[in-house]
Amino acid sequence: MNKHLESEQTSPETSATQLAYNKLRGLILTGELAPGEKLKIEGLRTMLGVGASPIREALSLLTSDRLVDRQDQRGFRTAETSRQNFQEILTLRCELESMALRQSLEKISDAWTEELVLVHHRMTRAQKGPIEVFEERHKAFHMALIGNCQSPLLLGFCSQLYDLNIRYRFLAGRAAGYEARKVGDEHQRILDAVLVDDFQAANQLLLSHYETTSTFVMPYAPKG
Repeated sequence: MNKHLESEQTSPETSATQLAYNKLRGLILTGELAPGEKLKIEGLRTMLGVGASPIREALSLLTSDRLVDRQDQRGFRTAETSRQNFQEILTLRCELESMALRQSLEKISDAWTEELVLVHHRMTRAQKGPIEVFEERHKAFHMALIGNCQSPLLLGFCSQLYDLNIRYRFLAGRAAGYEARKVGDEHQRILDAVLVDDFQAANQLLLSHYETTSTFVMPYAPKG
């Protein structure tokens, strides 16, 4: 269950809110709901097949995730995208994930590295399957890379930044040459460096991984 709803008991309304949240989140992250698009409750009711109350609650949760903007007296819109916003996300990801990776390797253990290898294997196997499954396992791999830092607050920030970045990565997917990029090889090299406890190499490869994505994103991110 989503972090926002973990403390709530399961109920029909909670389930409907979770359903609406998950569907809207996916549509926003993949760009099917475009940046700045007005989100009308009635239209979303028809699209998602749930009631108005769960949709409003889901939109409020997505506002706290910074994926939706609430406009006074004018309802909700999907959050805008911009080069400036992407650059801020990229800078914060690099800084925070570098910190989390260092802390994770300072506490390196067989249990963590074995789990990391397993998560990587699951992601690799999912590459030829449904995009939703791959995206879930792709995030699981990136979070596992830094998941041994034992800092829930830090991991929470990194998780949110990952989600904000996904919108831009789908923009990058439209760029000429992106499909030829050997992302799997990049992941493997990062994993190999972590497994031999080489922070400098792993960190450099991870940051390069993100910077490479940025070269594809920037031409497609709106100016401003």
